[in-house]
Amino acid sequence: MLPKTYQKLVAVRSSDNLREAVEVQEVTLTPPQAGELLVKTRFSGVNAADYLMAAGRYLAPTPPPYDMGAESVGVVAAVGEGVTDYREGDAVFAIGGGYREYFTLPANRAIRVPAANAEAVTVGVSGLTASLALEKVGEMTSNETVLVTAAAGGTGNFAVQLAKLAGNHVIGTCGSADKVDFLKSLGCDRPINYKAESLRDVLKQEYPKGLDIVFESVGGEQYDLALKHLAVRGRLIVIGAISEYASGPQPVTRVRDSYLLLNKSASVRGFWLMHFFRYAQEHASRLLGLLAEGKLVAAVDPQPFKGVAGAIDAIEYMYSGANVGKVVVAFE
Repeated sequence: MLPKTYQKLVAVRSSDNLREAVEVQEVTLTPPQAGELLVKTRFSGVNAADYLMAAGRYLAPTPPPYDMGAESVGVVAAVGEGVTDYREGDAVFAIGGGYREYFTLPANRAIRVPAANAEAVTVGVSGLTASLALEKVGEMTSNETVLVTAAAGGTGNFAVQLAKLAGNHVIGTCGSADKVDFLKSLGCDRPINYKAESLRDVLKQEYPKGLDIVFESVGGEQYDLALKHLAVRGRLIVIGAISEYASGPQPVTRVRDSYLLLNKSASVRGFWLMHFFRYAQEHASRLLGLLAEGKLVAAVDPQPFKGVAGAIDAIEYMYSGANVGKVVVAFE
């Protein structure tokens, strides 16, 4: 028996103060329409864009009110007319589920997963971003030198693992000794705690030939250093700039990027997940297979968060930089 109402987290105004921007709302639960699935949420993933959305500084700003959250995994609670590929109880992942007890989506946008658990949600935005960005945008091969910034985070740890599986030398930046140990456990060749040693010095002294690929999500100084140290035909993939989210993009006065790229035939390439969504099912299946084989680790941060209200705490926790792996919110 489905409930008449459910809770969800809604951004009702734009504010740098997350708790002023959002509120928990109780709304009517409506049945799925033709071609849709109604899914009961089990876990939602926390992403860097959540704070930007609430602050009104997302790359494609949406006027409030709007639902918060970008991804969830759950079990099908009801199927709409004409849906034959799914039935009640099936486990699915969806981009767009968000921080809500139930969500509806077109059946052809669902990604089937073996179980609706915390590990499955890591494959979503985080796993797909790492896999698609490295393959489709970074054109990653093997025997390359790959730098991953924010390497111990939910997305970065996947990039480290996938780059290693492809046969590359991987450098990873992080902000604590515990995270260095975590990166070593994933096979990262050169973890760098940027709070304890100089990223500039490490790149200059240990990698004089430069970086073939940079998987960059921090922005600011780490972006600048990575750009400067690109190798000939190096590719810098921009997937975010979390160091600049709280206060907005940092204005800079310097030589234009083109002068640092031209004589190396290097490039800076942006990545936006939804531009590559047609490959999502293929890459999700590949990632799930690697997890099942034990070749990938689904790193979930152990700090527990529960329910719609708990999502607010979870977002703040991730922005504190304390997490190791993917931050998730449980709805069970």
